[in-house]
Amino acid sequence: VFPHFCLLSRLYETTDTAVRHQAEKALVEFTNSPDCLSKCQLLLERGSSSYSQLLAATCLSKLVSRTSNPLPLEQRIDIRNYVLNYLATRPKLAAFVTQALIQLYARITKLGWFDCQKDDYVFRNVIADVTRFLQDSVEHCIIGVTILSQLTNEINQADTTHPLTKHRKIASSFRDSSLFDIFTLSCNLLKQASGKNLNLNDESQHGLLMQLLKLSYNCLNYDFIGTSTDESSDDLCTVQIPTSWRSAFLDSSTLQLFFNLYHSIPPSLSPLVLSCLVQIASVRRSLFNNAERAKFLSHLVDGVKRILANPQCLPDPNNYHEFCRLLARLKSNYQLGELVKVENYPEVIRLIANFTVTSLQHWEFAPNSVHYLLSLWQRLAASVPYVKATEPHLLETYTPEVTKAYITSRLESVHVILRDGLEDPLDDAGLVQQQLDQLSTIGRCEYEKTCALLVQLFDQAAQTYQELLQSTNSTPADITVQEGRLTWLVYIIGAVIGGRVSFASTDEQDAMDGELVCRVLQLMNLTDSRLAQAGNERLELAMLSFFEQFRKIYIGDQVQKSSKLCGVFPLLFNLFLC
Repeated sequence: VFPHFCLLSRLYETTDTAVRHQAEKALVEFTNSPDCLSKCQLLLERGSSSYSQLLAATCLSKLVSRTSNPLPLEQRIDIRNYVLNYLATRPKLAAFVTQALIQLYARITKLGWFDCQKDDYVFRNVIADVTRFLQDSVEHCIIGVTILSQLTNEINQADTTHPLTKHRKIASSFRDSSLFDIFTLSCNLLKQASGKNLNLNDESQHGLLMQLLKLSYNCLNYDFIGTSTDESSDDLCTVQIPTSWRSAFLDSSTLQLFFNLYHSIPPSLSPLVLSCLVQIASVRRSLFNNAERAKFLSHLVDGVKRILANPQCLPDPNNYHEFCRLLARLKSNYQLGELVKVENYPEVIRLIANFTVTSLQHWEFAPNSVHYLLSLWQRLAASVPYVKATEPHLLETYTPEVTKAYITSRLESVHVILRDGLEDPLDDAGLVQQQLDQLSTIGRCEYEKTCALLVQLFDQAAQTYQELLQSTNSTPADITVQEGRLTWLVYIIGAVIGGRVSFASTDEQDAMDGELVCRVLQLMNLTDSRLAQAGNERLELAMLSFFEQFRKIYIGDQVQKSSKLCGVFPLLFNLFLC
């Protein structure tokens, strides 16, 4: 066995492709050998290197996973018991060895979930398997919690080597028989941990709390109904908690536990807490009746308010990102009519608006997280025409602030990007288009204010640009900055015109569109006259984007009957006469 080990250890150490290929071939031969089990046990017992233990765990995982010539039930039970005993007697193994052995246990348990011995489902007593770990040292507790976390994750993930129908049967059975007990156990252990004076500077105690949070998240992130939700649909994700879990969410102490943890643990762990809160905020609406849902939402909003009022941890990028996701879920899972009835709604919407404005002003910080903030305001703005509640929603006050912060921050960024040689967001067409789609709805709410702001900023930028072109003292850098600002303004004007479809527009709003359209066309005349001397590709692309939106709303075959062009065309006619 040890000559094999010498060769196979190269699999983990070498960067040479030929040597790695040779080692992988030897691994297959080693796994298929008749005495592989005994050799693996010998490596675990006598191997002097962590690599030997890792090799044994890897080979055993391949053995128990094979679909042809599977191992007998008794051998798999023996391996499961041996792995548990090995972990219990060696709590200080190398982290990657412990992980490989836990993965082996999870694999055996999942694949043997429906195997019986004397009418007993021998692989289902998972909580009993880890009880002895939870009653021992902190190192043992970490192993026990990690076993449950890895098992939950393993059963939740389909693999290509076994039929999907078998995976779903196992996942459904695990959900119904064990998952809620595991989640309850994780919450109880978190409550115990939060009630003690944990020394989170101690590596082992820090590690235990991290594994408990991962376990809670894996339970909440479980694919409860077999939909295999794609991460790309994150905005629309609903957590399909089973009805049997109602008690955990009707009890406000579960929600309060995670908010309290957020405020009591270091920023290195709090993103995991926020990830759990994102899932809890996404629990399906039908789990509650109307009164229960209103009470749950009230506790949720209070927790969000508390975070916004004490934002010390939010400058951490991971915390910031997860908190933005949490804010987005408030609107994706609840209606504006429900939010305005929450007691602290006026204060909370003010805090959220201030947080959003500050975030947009720091345009260089976590740009991917801004998507969730804009998504929140887009959904809020789109809901305004349908709100029947008598309580004020206050969006007429705050959406113009958000719109202004986005527009002005993008204009201010142009000079900084050019000066410092930073990556230009305009080069990421997908990101720009996504943000503009969201802004199109936000900007159309209180459109008079949006239009007035755009007219003011556009006129200033266009006048400065024309003066620079006529001046003999202007520098190419000055011209480039103004062209960058005009590029953003043209993109944004196109977006807000395209946002017309989200609201019932009036003749007055059509006239406002005409004011904006005329300005873009005048700019186009100016830039076209300079094409022989110099052109700006980004500005030309912005023009194309603008015309696409204008065509869609006012010219194309699918134009709505309510889109009266009389507000736009007189201005265009006067423009062309000039």
